[in-house]
Amino acid sequence: MTTYSYSEARERLSTLLERALMEGQVKLRSRDGRVFIIRPEKLPKTSPFDVRSVKLPISKADILDAIHESRARFS
Repeated sequence: MTTYSYSEARERLSTLLERALMEGQVKLRSRDGRVFIIRPEKLPKTSPFDVRSVKLPISKADILDAIHESRARFS
């Protein structure tokens, strides 16, 4: 794992971020000696549109009746 000083990180931030992406993480040492780890955020592998279905005791006929009823109100 690569360690960067504060001034190196300021000068080469894009390089530091690319290295974190390739290596998984990099260390950043502040002027007062504290050490921080920078790592890329893991992106979710699923689509935000993937939602679990809800099991309801509704038949196809019930759904079609509800559609016809709601359309009848607006015509």
